[in-house]
Amino acid sequence: MPKIEESRPKYLQIAHHLRDQILRGDLRPGGEVPSERQLAADWGVSRPTAARSLEALRHQGLVEKRQGSGTYVRGLPVRRRARELHGRADRTGRTCPPGEHAVIMSAGWAEAPDHVATSLNLAPGTRAVHRRRVTKNDSGPITLSTSWFGPDVGDRAPKLRDPERIQEGTLTYVEHMTGRQGSYAEDRMCARPATEEETAGLELAPGSAVLIVHHLVHDLQDHPLELVEATYPPHRWTFAQGYPIG
Repeated sequence: MPKIEESRPKYLQIAHHLRDQILRGDLRPGGEVPSERQLAADWGVSRPTAARSLEALRHQGLVEKRQGSGTYVRGLPVRRRARELHGRADRTGRTCPPGEHAVIMSAGWAEAPDHVATSLNLAPGTRAVHRRRVTKNDSGPITLSTSWFGPDVGDRAPKLRDPERIQEGTLTYVEHMTGRQGSYAEDRMCARPATEEETAGLELAPGSAVLIVHHLVHDLQDHPLELVEATYPPHRWTFAQGYPIG
């Protein structure tokens, strides 16, 4: 069992250790996670600290609590496009697969919209850094997306304010420049009619429905690091999931 480091919150160290076990497959979907009592004994921490670590995993969508039974690993078969882009950048240094390319439409400082400020824990009216891009292949636009970063990140990562492409990938570059590592992400989705800008950028008919995905990345301290607001046209697959039916 790893030793507790005094420089980092204890509950996060426990949560990250369990998260890594889940992502490696050491703790498999449907398997029971150590209880609060067991974690407290193994790590030499209080029960409330152990409980907080399990709550962090629940917040990340990795485990679920079953009343009167325990805490269990959730199935993780969903492949999210944003997650795949970051993983591809780590492996290959490229964010787009063969046959796709991204065009940066705008970059720089802008007043954060209310929903962006809320997600990044910014005060209303705060100026943040944005990067807006459209991703295409031979058949046309695939997605229109905007990455948002707080002013502290914008100051330390100057390439974010430049409309040139960041070859290693935006989040990978931010991690390198700030020392803040992406730990986990959560996606929120809704469908609505496309705005005029989305209609033009995605080459859609007026009134078309689009899927909106807010992909919020947290760092190792559970602080928001990046918000990606992606817009997908109706004919593009955004998520794929496999599951047993028997």
